[in-house]
Amino acid sequence: METIDLSTKRVLIYGMNYASEVAGVGRYTGEIAEYLAASGADVIVVTTPPHYPAWRVQLPYRNGRFSREMRNHVRVYRCPLMLREKMGGVWRLLAPLSFAVTSAPIALWQILRRRPSVVLMVEPTLFVAPAALLGARLVGARTVLHVQDLEVDAAFAVGHLANRRWLRRLGAAFEWAVLGGFDQLITISERMADRLAEKGVPAARIAVVRNWVDLDHISPLDRPSPYRSELGYSPNDFIVLYSGTLGAKQGLGVLLDAATRLRDQRHIKFVVAGEGPAKADLIANYGTLPTVRFLPFQPYARFSAFLGLANLHVVPQDADAADLVLPSKLGGMLASGRRILAMAAPATELAHFLVDAAVLVRPSNALDLAEAIRAAAAQSLTDDREAERRRILATGLSKTRGLPSFASVLTGDARPDLPDQAKSVAV
Repeated sequence: METIDLSTKRVLIYGMNYASEVAGVGRYTGEIAEYLAASGADVIVVTTPPHYPAWRVQLPYRNGRFSREMRNHVRVYRCPLMLREKMGGVWRLLAPLSFAVTSAPIALWQILRRRPSVVLMVEPTLFVAPAALLGARLVGARTVLHVQDLEVDAAFAVGHLANRRWLRRLGAAFEWAVLGGFDQLITISERMADRLAEKGVPAARIAVVRNWVDLDHISPLDRPSPYRSELGYSPNDFIVLYSGTLGAKQGLGVLLDAATRLRDQRHIKFVVAGEGPAKADLIANYGTLPTVRFLPFQPYARFSAFLGLANLHVVPQDADAADLVLPSKLGGMLASGRRILAMAAPATELAHFLVDAAVLVRPSNALDLAEAIRAAAAQSLTDDREAERRRILATGLSKTRGLPSFASVLTGDARPDLPDQAKSVAV
């Protein structure tokens, strides 16, 4: 992968998710930091102990204390946050707020001491923005916000916060106050960029760089996945796979309601792999279905083989969260070469992105989903008209395009010879 000479740059990254988290924002932020360091930049990260998506701190890390480590040439400072087993409701607010409180002195001191040329803040969480912006202004650093999640809108949409008018106004006022303070915003979808513009951010300050996928690591299998025999599935079983975070925004209850409707179709098997706050309830409600199996996240070293287990990948999505996030798991699904079924309303970016590459059904409709899965299971494996479009989309999301493009926007050193990942995939 091409690197850019960033030997004159010093970058401070500030966000609550970071490697060694294997899913979501933490994985991408870790890859950004390590790419910048490999390109010669001096990189400092202020974050939490790895805890997402299970909302439990991963061993050997411990919560309740401050720590420091060197990780792949990146200096990482970890600050505690408030966690508990059930991270719903107000606790989804208290966790990022507690991180903002514990991390602010560390972030400010590192900014004042290291005098970075760029301060990159990652949303979630916006609560750290005031400290990031203050420190950056004091040292004259460029400020960049990476919007992975429109967390204020999403918190109301999926019910983490009570839908009270005064609370919405307070959230909107805070968001407006901090968004306008950044020199540059980078987000992961065109619709999210539109929403940011609607919130008052000048369009000239917004760039789109989609989350990427490592095509050297994930690619179509030329033989049956070893997972099929390891998990005891027969060659004739039709495997419907979901691998990712198990939370409110994913709408997994609809997928498993569809599995309930198809329980008599014993050759259609459902595999749900991942961690998250919804997992215990999903197992309690659906764990006795004979065609459903729950697994933990699989090792990244075997991830290509695991994605290749699927006859059909499913992208469930809560209807209220449409266009507030664009599922990062899409890249791996596309790179695997397997068929995809997505729950997406026609006007959403997910639907536009996957047109001619996936089967699309209405979100929050288990009957439609079950019928689409039944039809896919009856379809000949050679009758895959979307295969070429999936290959094109995967190529457009390549990590070799995404990381250089991100670094170019981050530093403000746009280069015309770099591939523009944001424009490489038609939507």
